[in-house]
Formats: sequence, C-alpha cells, structure tokens
Amino acid sequence: MKAIIAEKPSVAREIAQLLNANERKDGYLEGNGYCVTWALGHLVSLEMPEDYGIRGFDKASLPIFPDPFLLIPRLIKKPNQKGYQPDPSALKQLKILQNVIDRCDSIIVATDAGREGELIFRYIYHYLQCNKPFERLWISSLTEKAIQDGFKKLQPGSAFNGLYNAAKSRSEADWLVGINATQALSIAAHLDVYSLGRVQTPTLALICKRFEDHQNFTHTKYWQIQLKHRKDYLDFTSQSNEQWEDKKQAEQILKSIEREGKATVEDVSVKTVQESSPVLFDLTELQKESNRKLGMSADEVLQTAQALYEKRFITYPRTGSKYIPEDLWAEIPELVRILNTVDQFKDAVSTLKFGSFNKRMVNDLKVTDHHGLLITTKIPSALTATEKAIYDMIAYRLLESLSEHCSKEVSHIMVKVHHYEFLIKGSKILTKGWRAIKGIVSENSDNKTEDSKVPNNHNNNSVEEPLIDLPEFKAGDELKISQADLSEKTTRPPKLYSEADLLSAMENAGRTIEDKEQQKAISSTGIGTPATRASIIETLLSRSYIIRKSKALIPTEKGLKVFDLVKDQKIANVHMTAEWEMALDKIEKGELNSKQFIMDIKDYTKEITKELLSLSILQENIPQLKCPRCQQHNLIIKDNIIKCPDEQCNWVQFRNVCGITLNIQQITSLINNRKTSLIKNMKAKNGKQFSAYIVLKEDHHTIFEFPDH
Repeated sequence: MKAIIAEKPSVAREIAQLLNANERKDGYLEGNGYCVTWALGHLVSLEMPEDYGIRGFDKASLPIFPDPFLLIPRLIKKPNQKGYQPDPSALKQLKILQNVIDRCDSIIVATDAGREGELIFRYIYHYLQCNKPFERLWISSLTEKAIQDGFKKLQPGSAFNGLYNAAKSRSEADWLVGINATQALSIAAHLDVYSLGRVQTPTLALICKRFEDHQNFTHTKYWQIQLKHRKDYLDFTSQSNEQWEDKKQAEQILKSIEREGKATVEDVSVKTVQESSPVLFDLTELQKESNRKLGMSADEVLQTAQALYEKRFITYPRTGSKYIPEDLWAEIPELVRILNTVDQFKDAVSTLKFGSFNKRMVNDLKVTDHHGLLITTKIPSALTATEKAIYDMIAYRLLESLSEHCSKEVSHIMVKVHHYEFLIKGSKILTKGWRAIKGIVSENSDNKTEDSKVPNNHNNNSVEEPLIDLPEFKAGDELKISQADLSEKTTRPPKLYSEADLLSAMENAGRTIEDKEQQKAISSTGIGTPATRASIIETLLSRSYIIRKSKALIPTEKGLKVFDLVKDQKIANVHMTAEWEMALDKIEKGELNSKQFIMDIKDYTKEITKELLSLSILQENIPQLKCPRCQQHNLIIKDNIIKCPDEQCNWVQFRNVCGITLNIQQITSLINNRKTSLIKNMKAKNGKQFSAYIVLKEDHHTIFEFPDH
C-alpha cells in the first residue's frame, strides 16, 4: 500500500479518481493499492517562545535562539480567549495522516510543487517522526495527462532536499527576525505591540517612503509653448523642448513666435521600431496586470488563479517564470486549437499563422520550478466573473506571445522658431502583430513598470509617441504657425503605490543598489517571492499598517509610526532582504549551506534586537482614566483599542470609529464627560460622510448623537 499526500482535498480527489482509489473514508480515499489523503495547508508550524519555557516580551530573554527548532500543530486564536490554542481541524487531520502512513509502506508527496508545498509535507513528516521512504510527484497542472505523466516520472524525495532546506531556512529566518524584532520594539514601546518581520517591514518602508515623498513634494508651475500646423491637408502640433518657470518670459517668447509666424524644419528622424510580443505571465506579472486593468488585489488574483488551477483550467499559478521548456512547445498548437473552439477567441486565433508561431516563450534557461502560466486542454465552464476575467487574460497572453512583433514607424521632427526648438512626434502602425490579438494598438507597452518617480525637471520627452499620421518632412521645410498657445503645467509628485506598482518595486528591489558589483549580483532578486508577495501585502493590511484608498496603498498613522521608529534600522533595509532571497535561491541549488545562512541571520538578529531595544520611544501623553464599568482599574489605551485590564469586567471600546481614530482628548472627554466633542468626517457603510458625538450610555455602551441642524 502506498500513501499519497496532497495539499488540499480537491487535489487529492483528482488524483484518487485517476488511480481508481474511490472508496471514501474519514479524511482519505482508498483503493487499487493507494491511500490518498491531504494536508489542510500548513498543519504544522514552528513552536512559539513560551513552548520553549521562555517568558515572552522579557528584555533579559532577547534575542531568542531555539536550538533546535521544535514543531507544533497549527495554532488558532479563539474569540474571548487569551493566547493561541491548537486548531482542532489540524489535530484531527494529523491523526488521520498518522493512521494512513502507519498502514502504508511508502509515501508519494503530492503537495504543491514549490517551496511552501515541500515545507508543508516535510514538517508533517518530521512532526509525525516518520522514516518511511517517499517519492515526489512534480506536476504543473492537474489535467489527467499531466498527472499520468507525473506518476511515470516520480523522483526520489532526496532530489528535493535543496528545496526543503531553502523552505526551512526561510521559515526559521522569518521566526528569528519576526519574533525578536517584534518583542524588542514592543518592549521599547512599553508593551504597545508593534509587529515587525523580515519581509513585511522593508515592504512597509517602501510604502511609507513613497507616501512621505508624495506628501512632502513641492509643486512648481512651469510653462510650455504649443504650436499648431497644417501640411498636406494634415493637422499636427509641435511642443517646445524648453520649459519656462517665469510666465512673463514665456509670454514674451510666445509673442515673438506669433510675430514670426513660421517654423523651419531642422532635423528629421523616421525610424522603424519593432515592439516584441510579450512573453507568458508569471504570477507577479498577472497580479500587476489584473490590478491595473481589473482593480483586483494581489491576493484576490492568487486565490482566483489557484481556483482555476484546482479546476484544471490553467497550469500551476505560483510560478516565477514567463517561459516554457523546449519539450513543452509541441503541446502549444493544441492549446490554440482549444481556444479556436470558443467563439470569444476565434477572431484572435485567426490572426495567427499555424506552423509559424513565434517561439519567444521557449527558453530552457529561464524556466524555474514551473514554467509560465498556460491554459490547459480543458475547456472552461461554470466560471465566476473573476475566474473568467483571469482565464481570459492568461489565454489572450498566450495568443499574444505566439504572434509576431508589432512594427511601428516612429517620427521625431525637430523644428525651430528663432533659436527655440520644438518637437513634433508621431507614429503609425506598419504591422499590428501581437497587438491585433485584442485590437489594442495605442496603449503603453505592457512591459513598462509604473513605479518610477516623475522627475523634478518635468521632462516630457519620455511620453510614448501618439498614433498620428504625419506628412513627409525634409530639412529646410517651412511650416506655417496657425496658432500658438501657452500651457500652464505643474510638476507632479511621485505616484502613490498601487498594488501593481508595489509588486514591481518588490520584484525589482535589487536594482536600486548603487554598488555596481552588488547590483549585478542581485539585480533579478526582489523582496519575497511570487508566491508570497500577496500575503505580505495582506499582512500589512491586517495589522492596520496600511489601507487601500481607491487604487492606492496608504500607510496609516500606526504604519507611519512604525516606519518612523525603524526607518534607519537594519530591519527596514530593502537591499538586505533582497540579498537573503538570493541566498535562499543558492540554498535551493545546493550552492550555499543552510547552517551558514541561519548563522548569518542570527548575527543580524542580534544587531537589530540591540538596535530596537535602544530606541527611545516617546509615548502619547496618556491620562489615567478609570474604567467606566467597574470603576476599579485604569484603562489600557493602545493604538486600536481602549480596554479594562480586568478580565471579569472586560469593558472594551475600539478607537477606530467609522474611519476616524479617536484621539486622547476625545477619549478623555468620553470617559470623564460621557460624551466626545463633535467628530466630523466619519464615514457610514454606504460611503456617505457624517458628523456626530459619541455618547457613553448608562449601560456603558456607546451610541451616536447627531447635532441639531
């Protein structure tokens, strides 16, 4: 009998059906010599400090270095209970896994084929003290063919020791940095808990730094002159290269140009530009594109793509590659034929030439654990609106990547009036190529990132050439000026991060390093991995460090406070985090010893713990306020809550009320006078703003009291 351990029940059912293991049991399926069972995500995790007998949030105990790390069933926090308790569903499934493994001679590992999937199985294996041999099923889709091929190519478990070592090192490094940094800063902040982490804190630093740059930006006005012309029955405009900060000077120049009445062509540049077709999506690029086009969060995209994968409509989504290996190329025509059976895609498929597909997506050297995102041969059905939107994006991207380049004729015409230079820009499509797939020929290249600052010199020459037909020009031509206008413009601040922009910044964190050797070493490495970046953003949101406002990610008062405390400390260093990701990649490839990596992390942890403990943190001037219910204890006032320390009394008031955080004066008035001053700009559930007093009633609950109008 062989045990097969999948990551989720849905995947286990697909595998069991293929193997004719269809006898349902409690927590597993059996038949044909197999027991097919599953984990429920991370069933096992690293033990917390108290499990080692170490008192939490105690300065004398820091830094905490477990040796060895111990494993514990997954913990959950139950409502109205202090601390964490073992998750009953995890305990139950671990017993089932123990029972299945005891009955079998060997194991086939079928958890997701990636770093975290490997860790999920190995932690279960070690926690259950199992020593039975295991093989690895490594597949990139859940279609019947992919699973059958995977079972024909089972690999020994030891072939993935590098992947496990990298996953285990990541897990332990996050524990060491997160636990010690959080406790050190919380002690320095007088037990007001501020959570820090190896990856989340540098990401928070990116958001806060951009927000501060945006807020502190000084807007300046400048003026440009635009001229209108007509030649060969075509209308077009030219714009001054020079920008004037003195309006009067610009007006004088404008009058001089109007008197001249004509411009002379000085230089003509007409080039044919080939815009390469995009390659396939990896997870991060899919998340960025979906955020920009559909307004979906990174986490929503990941969950939707995972659902499509489990329904067998797309390949494994947590991929960091945009390419496929040579041996997969033969399967691509069949995917195109599948799309050609769906009315929606027929027009797009008709632009392709079977037998001469563009092979730009094929690159064995750029394929990581998994290839770029592809559809499967299973025609989608019963999709939700978001699932359909994501499936369509992946399908269209496949067709675009198989298309030829888009060819454009780009014109830059420099004309002069007196000694002032003006630029005429235009382009026209020669061959649509990949842009014919969706019929979008004028949008900016999908490969450009949007996280760059708008420079203070307000240079507008980087704007993409408009799709404008221009007449033919030659040097010396005179162009009549039919109209001259002065445009007032304002320098723009750095754009606040959207999720798409933040994902780009996280992905490209290593590229901002000034040291050329270091930059070369980690230019392709960022913060986190494609599989973890969405969860990092969600962690910052759940801890109230950031909020979503329209499409932008904005730091909260709490997030800015944490950033202000740690911005000059090593814990916020983006480049160091990028270097660690590179080190984990080396561990996976067997090029770096995991013990050396953890030793380096421990040295780093000692430094940041010392740094954080030495911080001098000024608390809010918090008054001593008696609990309104028991009148016995002084209230504890934290960033997000006001509460009585007596568990019997348990009086609680949240500080955030309808989008407004109560300040100390308002809290004092509420407790002492049983009514706040008028609070403005609160937001109701329907999005409308209102103003009201918060009143503490006799039963110690709070209500709104609205002003008389």
